[in-house]
Amino acid sequence: MKTSRFLAAFGTLAFAVALSANVQAQTTMNKDSMPGMDMSGMKMTPTDKGGMAGMAMDTATTASMTDGEVRKIDKENQKITLKHGDIKNLDMPGMTMVFKVKDAAMLDKVQVGSKVRFKAEKSDGAIVVTSVELAP
Repeated sequence: MKTSRFLAAFGTLAFAVALSANVQAQTTMNKDSMPGMDMSGMKMTPTDKGGMAGMAMDTATTASMTDGEVRKIDKENQKITLKHGDIKNLDMPGMTMVFKVKDAAMLDKVQVGSKVRFKAEKSDGAIVVTSVELAP
């Protein structure tokens, strides 16, 4: 009986010591106590490219836009036929092909013959145009 009381008291004391050490460590941490963790030189300014607020957009995101030309629009089936250059994020060479569109309203922005820039992604086994804009 004395042994179990001793173990219970010892366990409680050990827990209290560990807890207070953790609290102490959390309250004394700063950039000087962690020399490899100084992030003062990190670029954290907003961008005008629609990225996450406060984070610079990387080139992979901006490079995902592909140049193309609208060849056919099928509003009823929510499809667009595009003659396009290489789609780098899908590792696809340039060609003419039919895409589903994520939002049918995108088809109202373009007409046959329009020069466009678009983003495409794989979704449910199909390649889907997720955004389209008229090329400048």
